[in-house]
Amino acid sequence: MKIPTTLKHKPVVVSENYEQIDGRMANHTDAKGISLGLAQWNDRGKVDISAKVWRYTGEKWSRQSEELPLHRVLDLTILICRTMEHFREAYRYEHLYDPQKPVIDRIGLQGDAMTVAICTDNERINEDIKLFNQSLSDDGEMIGERLRTLSRILKEMGY
Repeated sequence: MKIPTTLKHKPVVVSENYEQIDGRMANHTDAKGISLGLAQWNDRGKVDISAKVWRYTGEKWSRQSEELPLHRVLDLTILICRTMEHFREAYRYEHLYDPQKPVIDRIGLQGDAMTVAICTDNERINEDIKLFNQSLSDDGEMIGERLRTLSRILKEMGY
C-alpha cells in the first residue's frame, strides 16, 4: 500500500507493505508502512526528522499512526536491548528481578543517564513480569533476527 505524501508528515524514505513483516501480526495488521521523513510538528525555519508507523483502518489513514523523533526510536531500541539482557539472567531471581534493586541500569546519554528499571509501582508487577518474560521468550527468534540485522548494519557503518 502506498504511503500518503499529502499529510503533515512528509515521507522521504519509506518501507511500504510493512504489513507483510510486522512481527507476529504479519499479514493481519493495520500497520501498512513505516517511513522516515519531515516531522509533522515542524515550524517555519525548524526541521526535525521523525519515524512514522502508518496505520490504515481499511477506509482511511488512522489517527493512531505513530510518529516519533529519531532519537526516541533509538532510545526505545536501547531500552529493548538492555531489557533483553536483564531477562537472560532474570531466572536467578524469585520474581525475575531483585525487589531491593529494581534499577537494572543507568545508561549515560547527553550528560545525564537513562534509568532502566522494573516498574515497582505496578501493583501486579509479579504477575505481569512473568507474562512479559514469557512473551519475550516466545518472540525471541523474531526479535533476535532483527537485532542480528541491526548489529550487522551498525558494524557496516563502523559502530
